[in-house]
Amino acid sequence: MTTDLNETFAAVKAASRELALLSDDTINQILNAVADATVAETSFILAENEKDLARMDKNDPKYDRLKLTEERLKGIAADTCNVATLPSPLGKVLKETVRPNGMRLTKISVPFGVIGIIYEARPNVSFDVFSLCLKSGNACILKGGSDADCSNRAIISVIHEVLKRFNVNPHIVELLPADREATTALLNAVGYVDLIIPRGSSGLINFVRENARIPVIETGAGICHTYFDEFGDVNKGADIIHNAKTRRVSVCNALDCTIVHEKRLAELPVLCQKLKDSNVIIYADLQAYQALEGHYPAELLQPATEESFGTEFLDYKMAVKTVKSFEDALGHIQENSSKHSECIVTENKERATLFIKIVDAACVYTNVSTAFTDGAQFGLGAEIGISTQKLHARGPMGLEEITSYKWIIEGDGQTRRN
Repeated sequence: MTTDLNETFAAVKAASRELALLSDDTINQILNAVADATVAETSFILAENEKDLARMDKNDPKYDRLKLTEERLKGIAADTCNVATLPSPLGKVLKETVRPNGMRLTKISVPFGVIGIIYEARPNVSFDVFSLCLKSGNACILKGGSDADCSNRAIISVIHEVLKRFNVNPHIVELLPADREATTALLNAVGYVDLIIPRGSSGLINFVRENARIPVIETGAGICHTYFDEFGDVNKGADIIHNAKTRRVSVCNALDCTIVHEKRLAELPVLCQKLKDSNVIIYADLQAYQALEGHYPAELLQPATEESFGTEFLDYKMAVKTVKSFEDALGHIQENSSKHSECIVTENKERATLFIKIVDAACVYTNVSTAFTDGAQFGLGAEIGISTQKLHARGPMGLEEITSYKWIIEGDGQTRRN
């Protein structure tokens, strides 16, 4: 198995060098053709997706992530076309200088080369990764989960057919077998793969970080908080909490914990009122439970435990934490955050400014739903993931974030004497 996969890795590495010869115009034509093919092959892709869905419990939080629909495929096609409209991130002059000896130095953006993506039950990632990697001149190796294997294979087959029509080496995108041996091989593909990006649960991300022999950018795990400050606007707070929690519960920017200042506990029933329409289960600490009791459906209200906080629910579930002060709110976030997206609802500008300065997260919001942590919403086109680390890239990773750079040194016979 390892020998066979090394042959695949070598083929992808070789194909990545061919990408440098493609013009941006050709790349854009390919992306538009993939978008057209996605729509044209909707029935085929959905039939394969249905095979995956049939193996998963509909009550599983990952079911929504796994599910493709005609509408979602149209959206994916539109996103692919949108990537084609974006300027190329390659060959940008990032810095230019001439040294006293006449030597010219230019720092320009270049592809990483080969990017490996390990992800779970999200077949749309196959499209997103391919479009962004192609546009940025990177070859990609995909390692999807077994839950979405039929869907992913259908998607890659559609992409490969388009690449063949353009006489482009199909090895620029490869899908590995959906087993653990393939994951292990990818994490150890030194010399073939330049970067690994895991997308999925904290368990997956931790496993990749602890076992990879290749540089890793951590993405995906989102334990998101919204702090309703003592100076918060109730109407804004209710709308923000409802949207962040219920817009789409299975994504990493969904709200997991609402923190409320004890001076505003009387408004907690109003802040949570809309959540009952979506049957959101609330795990409330003692003070919050007492404030909600009789105002929120009893079958949806449960006492919080230690496990309620610092948990990414990916479901119609939310914790509520009561704090005595702004400092306590900051402390709770620091202790439980995954450094993804954090929000404060306040009309106090000084508080908002302090929150922005102190909270350590990729995306920090004031009076805005965390649901906006998304590459498209940030104007980046599609995204390859949300980086929660600090090296290289942080937050939504679009085209610029999956490039590196190199120095070009031009001279006329200069030699160094010291």
